[in-house]
Amino acid sequence: MSFSRQRPPLAVPDAGPMHTDTERCVRAVRSKDARFDGWFFTAVLTTRIYCRPSCPVVPPKPENMVFYPSAAACQQAGFRACKRCRPDTSPGSPEWNARADTVARAMRLIRDGVVDREGVPGLAARLGYSTRQIERQLLAELGAGPLALARAQRAQTARVLIETTDLPMADVAFAAGFASVRTFNDTVREVFALTPGELRTRAARPASAAPRTPGVIALRLPYRAPLNPDNLFGHLAATAVPGVEEWRDGAYRRTLSLPHGHGTVALTPHPDHIACRLSLTDPRDLTLAISRCRWMLDLDADPVAVDDQLRTDPLLAPLVDKAPGRRVPRTVDAAEFAVRAVLGQQVSTAAARTHAARLVTAHGTPVDDPGGGLTHLFPGPEALAALDPEALALPRSRRTTLTTLVGALADGSLRLGPDSDWDRARAQLAALPGFGPWTVEVIAMRALGDPDAFLPTDLGVRRAAAGLGLPATPAALTARAAAWRPWRAYAVQYLWATDSHPINHLPA
Repeated sequence: MSFSRQRPPLAVPDAGPMHTDTERCVRAVRSKDARFDGWFFTAVLTTRIYCRPSCPVVPPKPENMVFYPSAAACQQAGFRACKRCRPDTSPGSPEWNARADTVARAMRLIRDGVVDREGVPGLAARLGYSTRQIERQLLAELGAGPLALARAQRAQTARVLIETTDLPMADVAFAAGFASVRTFNDTVREVFALTPGELRTRAARPASAAPRTPGVIALRLPYRAPLNPDNLFGHLAATAVPGVEEWRDGAYRRTLSLPHGHGTVALTPHPDHIACRLSLTDPRDLTLAISRCRWMLDLDADPVAVDDQLRTDPLLAPLVDKAPGRRVPRTVDAAEFAVRAVLGQQVSTAAARTHAARLVTAHGTPVDDPGGGLTHLFPGPEALAALDPEALALPRSRRTTLTTLVGALADGSLRLGPDSDWDRARAQLAALPGFGPWTVEVIAMRALGDPDAFLPTDLGVRRAAAGLGLPATPAALTARAAAWRPWRAYAVQYLWATDSHPINHLPA
């Protein structure tokens, strides 16, 4: 099953920022192609409104259009969000997931709410630059500094809380990250041209609609079509750690460790969105929870660019044409995935789940889940640092690998996350005992989000390669895969999909 909408071909950006190419932007707006949502934003000089490229209204005259690289830049220039197309809810720019430079890493951190929690100095410290350097780089590329970008995100978080919960407006303001109710009110009016109360009234559901569930925030996560949910949700469900993850009633569910508490999320694939139901102990964690879910499901990817590149290989093309839009299943916690990758070395999927479940039972934090079978948070590095290696049902060398990894994560000498420098993280992982190329690359692929991570030594990849007539030896396959760059992680998904393993199929 593939969730797709066929569109006439229109080249996506391949070099340089798209918003600077006026002719290409005008063509995208006239075609109303949703694939370009998030690549740039259209501001209309006559109405002072900004839209996404796929806005359903009649396109303005070209001379009345100006283009910006971010919603924050539009807002900073004095434009308000369109009430029809809601450009603030566009999928994120795929650039930030495909790049590893400072701006991309900064954007991933801002998306995770770092500026709200730690301020611009905290953002700069994580990136190893001064605040002035970070502000200058973001302003040059995105037309807005870190504070403006964070403000735009706070406005969107506030809108979600206003429209999907019954929280008092003062609670919404502080949960969204605003310093005061007055700033919250002013920002909402400026960005959406509506007061918070008017936003809630517009979003009010008819009497016949199902009532809201107290404590549950329900929202839609947009993505660029096509999206193939089979390997994405199949992989997450087949490798689910009991107590931490489960597949229930057509949804992937899991627990979340968050800065202000914990939460649970249920994610259900639909033809035009992912339904997301969040239960949070503290609504201040909403921004991060949404960001982690989008990251895990790779929802900001540009599947057209990926698939077009992979189709240039005649042996991969039939796989892409059969089920386009495969995503890379990632994780909500990079440290968690690194631990699970070590537990999964040279064992079956079932055995890896068993090892992880034992760690969770012994060291995880218990949680309540009235709606299902989730029982624990996955233990963090600090909790695992106290484990007794002799209690692990693993070979001695594997115990050493696990305890060394956990120690490095706990003392901060190894930091893994969506903002990591991919090359530096690879080098640090490779220096740990027991970390070979497979473990390093699978962490780079699924925890760090490198779209070019590659697993030429993986048994499933080698088996698929041999069946397709691709070179089967790691060195020869790596040489052939050079033509797939920078999307080799997606090529791995297509190669894995040739097998009947449960990771490739939605659960019944």
